[in-house]
Amino acid sequence: LVPRLAASGLAVPVEIIPFGWALTLRRLQSLFDGVPGFNLKLRTASINAKATTFDEKGSDSEPFVTDNKNYIADLFFENGIHGDLRVISDAILRITGVVEHGLFLGLASSVVVAHKDGVVVVKDKEATSNGM
Repeated sequence: LVPRLAASGLAVPVEIIPFGWALTLRRLQSLFDGVPGFNLKLRTASINAKATTFDEKGSDSEPFVTDNKNYIADLFFENGIHGDLRVISDAILRITGVVEHGLFLGLASSVVVAHKDGVVVVKDKEATSNGM
């Protein structure tokens, strides 16, 4: 487990519409200005190999296009996301041009974690909210 959401080094994807994508990226960037370790990149795909990369601007790459014909902005949080996740989720979704993001909040009722030694820990949402 990680101490905070998004502290694993993986990106939090944000789907954005192509029209005005540069402005949408600037607004996403300004939302997290001053957050240490924050980095934003437009996901790109190589024109030749169609391999997905994280280069913001490359001579042989173009924006990665989703099945819905949108782009993906990848948000990286070196130190994880601090603050109220619901407020952050809402702030991202209120930016013009944002379709959806990869913060799936309140959907899981249990978490199952397996360790190297074979121990499995189950954390149930109802049990933890009832003080158990």
